[in-house]
Amino acid sequence: MHSNTKSTPGLESRETPQRTGNARSVSPQQAGFTVLELVVVLGMLLFSLALIVPALAKTRPASKTFQCLNNQRQLTTAWQMYAADNNDRVANNFGVADTLTVITSKSFNNWANNVMTWTVGAGNDARSNTNVAWVTNGGLGRYADAPVAAYRCPADNYVSAVQASAGWTSRIRSVAMNSVFGRFSNGNDSTAQGLNWGFPQYGQYLKQTEVTKPFKTWLFLDEHPDSINDGYYLNNPSASSWQDIPASHHDGGCTFSFADGHAEVMKWGSATSRYPVRFGILTMRNFDSLGRMDFAWYLERTGYINRNTGAAQFGY
Repeated sequence: MHSNTKSTPGLESRETPQRTGNARSVSPQQAGFTVLELVVVLGMLLFSLALIVPALAKTRPASKTFQCLNNQRQLTTAWQMYAADNNDRVANNFGVADTLTVITSKSFNNWANNVMTWTVGAGNDARSNTNVAWVTNGGLGRYADAPVAAYRCPADNYVSAVQASAGWTSRIRSVAMNSVFGRFSNGNDSTAQGLNWGFPQYGQYLKQTEVTKPFKTWLFLDEHPDSINDGYYLNNPSASSWQDIPASHHDGGCTFSFADGHAEVMKWGSATSRYPVRFGILTMRNFDSLGRMDFAWYLERTGYINRNTGAAQFGY
């Protein structure tokens, strides 16, 4: 954000006009407020405050939503810039094992060089919850204007009891990437052949120009704090409940950014899509009719393409 400063014009000096003639005397009762008038004014002020305070309270979540959407757009711009500098190849999107490997080797060639946990300690998984350098030195960190802020939803300040005792106020990442983008590992997994790691009947986007409908293909989302670990987000298209769970920090909604650069909020219609934070203890709920509609919205925008026929899947 850029702050605008304004110069304050100088104060003009003015002469006080001199009263001429006979001044009419005014009694104290005529010059001041009566008790009744003061009570009326005070009552109006209190009434105004009663109207304004709830309105101000409502702006706080809205401002966090705006900031979260801006973070998502910033991260998407960084993803686009990375591709422009790497012959259109998109950033890697590793699972847990390879994420920890690149941290250990200090190659940091994943888009998200951390694994979110509820633990503290000396291990790389615990340390990565708050390690700023691993983010800023990663694939996208060097392209983002505010690389640390861009990875976290401002409404996600959840830490476990042991993390709070250690003085933590938040973890460093709330965001995950769509599983149809990038390499899943440095090895010879199915994404090396352009196939999705979880469901190889669908294609994998390894170059930005391969995305046929960037305006309809989500790239990043805010993942639920109990669900997030690596930066890779995946659900079985035939699942009867969420597996990786989306967040619902914004009045029951989740922020998504898309490959064309825009971002939006999806407000979940079903309680089967909205989970409270339990710090790792979750009981999954099967979709009800509204939950199936939520999941259909997600699938339609995930970008699944049949690898053999080239046909778009799930309404994409």
